[in-house]
Amino acid sequence: MRDVLQSAMLIAGVVSLVQLFTIGPVGARLPIIMGTSSGFIGVSKGICVSMGGGVIAYGAILGASLIGGLFEGVLGFFLKPLRRFFPPVVTGTVVMAIGLSLISVGINSFGGNTNGDFGSPVNLLVGAVVLISIILLKHFTKGISSAASILFGIIIGYIVCAVLALFLPTTYEYVDAGTQKAVTATCSWVLDWGKVAGADWFSLPKIMPVKFVFDAKAVVPMLIMFVVTAVETIGDISGITEGGLGREATDKELSGGVICDGLGSSLASFFGVLPNTSFSQNVGLVGMTKIVNLFALSMGAGILVLCGFFPKIAALFEMMPQSVLGGAAVTMFSSIVVSGIQLVTKRGVDNRVVTIVAVALGFGYGLGSTADVLNQLPEWVGYVFGGSGIVPAALVAMVLNMTIPEGKDPFAEENEV
Repeated sequence: MRDVLQSAMLIAGVVSLVQLFTIGPVGARLPIIMGTSSGFIGVSKGICVSMGGGVIAYGAILGASLIGGLFEGVLGFFLKPLRRFFPPVVTGTVVMAIGLSLISVGINSFGGNTNGDFGSPVNLLVGAVVLISIILLKHFTKGISSAASILFGIIIGYIVCAVLALFLPTTYEYVDAGTQKAVTATCSWVLDWGKVAGADWFSLPKIMPVKFVFDAKAVVPMLIMFVVTAVETIGDISGITEGGLGREATDKELSGGVICDGLGSSLASFFGVLPNTSFSQNVGLVGMTKIVNLFALSMGAGILVLCGFFPKIAALFEMMPQSVLGGAAVTMFSSIVVSGIQLVTKRGVDNRVVTIVAVALGFGYGLGSTADVLNQLPEWVGYVFGGSGIVPAALVAMVLNMTIPEGKDPFAEENEV
């Protein structure tokens, strides 16, 4: 497991550098950070079930990722003629859907969602301290403390957790539902220094840890997910250019970003890692800090590369309590929604825009939060449409944008009279 995490961070850093500085047509040259996508977990689980699990199923997932990444890369080259399907009302809706899908993740982390003490007063206290620290540093200080308010907020969270461990119990007891026996567990806000102590100083990532397997049962659902992630990447790029640069993304930026998304995922498969995509969390970070300097972003990518070779450095980040992460995530994820609103309202809001956004978000976010409604449909439908709600929101927004004609708002005309 540690080998996979190591490879995941290395690939995330390398592909982020390509996305930042480009290699030919590959890369958007925008402040984008790449990472292993959780969106492929559902499809990967389905592939494991259909292929009986084990090394063969894992090989099939990697083989499908290789093909799917190449497919998305080719799709990126033909993105320019497809641009008309993604005006601001559509991309803005997708960005809002991305933000809404992440807010619940941030709140769950705020409560410490990795342990049985979820929602404990201490977890909530740690998350609140981090959140308040970020707000105070961002708006009541200047210079580096303001620009790097999220980083300093997280550091403060680490310090608070270390101090609390000196005065409060670091373990709790609960009754295991299966065995009905009392179990003692470590509180989720505790800094697990054992992860750092047990990590190696240096380690080389493994190439092709398992043999590729190419099977249609794995390739077909994975191809569908790569179309989904292309739409999400378009939304991420649009959110970053709007929230950080105050403009719409160009055809070249969208195309390069999607190509890098796909080819980076193919590269990841050779290291046994699930597909790499642009991280939506970074959209909120850029929108909040307004830091778009590529050199600054490359430092973060460089740290990811170092984590790929020096596991002890990676362990320092791996041991971060969820409540510390949640305190920072709540603001960042909400900022993504704000970036989407800015995109949608950039050209004015009439009843047509209201209808498109309302129906797309209502339908998309509804499916994302109540995926059980798709249980009676084929399994792949749930994987694609019931995950985060981003895909149905994007599809509905595109269809309504093409269907509802543009023109003067009749309500506006009545008001003028």
